[in-house]
Amino acid sequence: MSLKDQFANDLKDAIRQSDENRKTALRMLITAIKNAEVAAIRQLNDQEVLVVVARQAKQRHESIEEFQKAGRQDLVDKEAAELKILEAYLPPAISRDEIATEARKVIQEVGAGGPGDKGKVMQALMPRLAGRAEGRTISEVVTELLAAAPS
Repeated sequence: MSLKDQFANDLKDAIRQSDENRKTALRMLITAIKNAEVAAIRQLNDQEVLVVVARQAKQRHESIEEFQKAGRQDLVDKEAAELKILEAYLPPAISRDEIATEARKVIQEVGAGGPGDKGKVMQALMPRLAGRAEGRTISEVVTELLAAAPS
């Protein structure tokens, strides 16, 4: 069963159980997936769907931060509930050390010698870590490793 089929089945279950948070989160996720497919002009595979799920989770994180700054605890709670639902579909996040290990492998593979090669490293590394780590964290680790590399 594909992830999209699983989301559709889970949405049906949420509707039957009158679970409003789950229903809302899944409807928004399914819509985001359909929008991504329209933009790509093709059906997304499960790996690409996971990227969309991760993007939706990131949006919830950012919304929570903004709502906390505004003192809107009701909206923070709503977004946090939806975030928890989305995170259940994501693979477990990897640690900074695991990112560094994978980054070192890619640096060796592409023959990166310094900060100027960050683009090549990121291009090869991002698909490997998609959905398991935030791009910002990956970028920080790669920058640190390339800065420490002898030029």
